[in-house]
This record gives sequence, C-alpha cells and structure tokens, in this order.
Amino acid sequence: MDFALTDQQEAIRDAIAKVCEDFPDAYWLKKDHDGGFPHDFHKAMADAGWLGICVPEEYGGSGLGITEAAIMMRTIAESGAGMSGASAVHINVFGLNPVVVFGSEEQRKRMLPPMVEGREKACFAVTEPNTGLNTTQLKTRAVAKNDRYIVNGQKVWISTAQVAHKILLLARTTPLEEVRSPTHGLSLFYTDFDRKKIKVHEIEKMGRKIVDSNELFFEDFEIPMEDRIGEEGKGFQYILEGMNPERILIAAEAVGLGKVALSRASEYAKTRVVFNRPIGKNQGIQHPLAVNWVELEAAWLMVMSAAWQYDKGMPCGAAANAAKYLAGEAGYQACEQSVMTHGGFGYAKEFHVERYLRESLIPRIAPVSPQLALSFIAEKVLGLAKSY
Repeated sequence: MDFALTDQQEAIRDAIAKVCEDFPDAYWLKKDHDGGFPHDFHKAMADAGWLGICVPEEYGGSGLGITEAAIMMRTIAESGAGMSGASAVHINVFGLNPVVVFGSEEQRKRMLPPMVEGREKACFAVTEPNTGLNTTQLKTRAVAKNDRYIVNGQKVWISTAQVAHKILLLARTTPLEEVRSPTHGLSLFYTDFDRKKIKVHEIEKMGRKIVDSNELFFEDFEIPMEDRIGEEGKGFQYILEGMNPERILIAAEAVGLGKVALSRASEYAKTRVVFNRPIGKNQGIQHPLAVNWVELEAAWLMVMSAAWQYDKGMPCGAAANAAKYLAGEAGYQACEQSVMTHGGFGYAKEFHVERYLRESLIPRIAPVSPQLALSFIAEKVLGLAKSY
C-alpha cells in the first residue's frame, strides 16, 4: 500500500483549500462569537461540487472513496475552520450512506440529489438521553398505522437540527421484549423534519457554537411508509454501514485541527521574543511541539490505513477505532500545547488557538469515547473478554 497522495487526491486537497480561502480566520472568529449556521460556507462547498463526495455519480455525487473524503475533511479543519467548518458538511459525507447502500432506486433518486446540491440539509438522530452508546436499548418508538408510522420519543446531541430540512432517524418498531436479539426491531427512516411535531431545544455547549446541538422531542410525528429505508427491523444493521466511515472522517478532522494548532504555535514561537531570544530556540518549547508533530503524523497514517481498508471492502473496525483514538488524543494534545506555547495570549480569542482547544474535545468524545474504542480493540483484536 502507498499512502502518498495521488495527483487526483492532491488536486482535491488544493481545490478544497481554495474554497476555504474565502472563509478566513476572521469569519470563524465572528461565527464563534455570534453563532448561527455557516450557510454561506455550506453553499460554497455545494457550489464547488464537494457535498456528496462519496455519493455515486448517478445521483449527483462525486463517486469517490472515504480516502478522498478524509483528505477533504482534514483540509477543511486545517484551513482554520476547525470542527466548526467540518461539522457543517460532515453529514453530507457519510450520513446518507445507508440510503446509498440499502435504499431503493426510487429513494436514492429522490433523497440524494437535494442533499448533494445543498438544497436540503439533514440531521442524524440516533442517540438518546438514557442510552448513550448503547444503541440497542433505544426507547423512541415508531408504530405502524395504516400508510405511515407514528413516532414518539426523545433524542439528544443531534447536530444541525435547527436548520435541517430532513432527518435520518433510528427508532424501535418492535418492542425490545418481543425480539430475539436487542439488535433486531430497530428501523431506519429518512423523512421531512416536521417542526410542528418535533420540538427542538438547543444545548448550549463549550465549543463549535455555529453548528447547533439539540434535544429533540417527538410527539405523534408521522413518517410515510415510503420513507423507511430497507426492511423494517433491520435499521441497526444499516447504521453500522456508516459507523466506521464516521470514525475515520472525524479522525481526519482531528488531525487537521491539530495541524493548524501546531502551525500557529510554531509560527508564534519563531516571533515571540522573551529574554532577548525567540522562545522557539528553547527546547522546552521545541520538544513538546515536535512530539505533537510525531503524534499527528502517526495518527494520519492510521487514518489513511483505515480509509484504504474501507475503500478496498476489507474489515476495518479495528483500524477505524484506532484512527479515531489516536487522532482524537493527538489533536487534543496539539491544541493544548498550542495554547501553552502562546502563554497568556493563548487564552485570548484573537489568537484562535483557544477555540481550537475547545473544539478538540469533540473528536475526543464523539462519536465514540476513547475508552469504548479501546474496549473494541481489546475484544476484537486481542481476544479479551467483552467488558461492557
């Protein structure tokens, strides 16, 4: 395997970077202060043809792989957009993969082009307040009635629900006590986001203010039968199709965020003079930054390996979880060190690195905790007993 970028991949990186040039640091600093979804950035990505990078060409996408998507997401984060920019388009990359793989031809033609073209925004609703990562225990119910499903329940930490036109929803269609296995009886839907039947409550949070996170409350929310993806009761299997790509992509974003933080720290260390010498001449500054570079490079190689395995159709669960773990930790450490390198100025918003540090906690925590990623590797790779 060769992880050097091909000419096509370098062109993708350069084209994405060109789009990001129109959204400089001042744009993201203001957005971080004011909030509000970056519709203009989202539109610029759509107009340039990058939304739906992994969607097949016959439905308006680019038909590229997770490897190219990872390069794109790293480039967005590394531009200074950070997790704010990456999260604004994240669901376009992997979110509707279950529709691509398990949807009918009619559903693909109806559902995919509006998302790819930027005419519709979507949110992905799985997590619930009392289940967390224990997805098989979801309580939100979808009950079939005539030609539709009636949904009642609650979801939490749902990104972009304030601006979404569509919702990709996982709900239980058969009660837990009536199924042979907890993974059965969950169904997947992609349907209109009806704000008359879904109450949306935004969660105030530490970072990434411009991409909202929310609690959702469903009260007799109606979904037409034709908006169910695949067979009833097999939704859990369908969302598994997107879990490894999601880990790979958020790992790429963490590497990009760490890289821009490291770049800011290095440049500051060259120009900041204390005791008549640039602080970058001191090994106490140099060595931690060098460690950050080493760790980010190692994490990126793991990202590329996981993406390569996925694109080759190989089992990639261990690699995807390893990439997510390494990148989440390396990105956080680089952002923290960047703040420390800047000293007191690192605490000032105008230097941007405090925003990077706040945002770096996202890929550490989500979409899977570092502890659960390690538990997966312990069980699936090392053959140890399941611990959860």
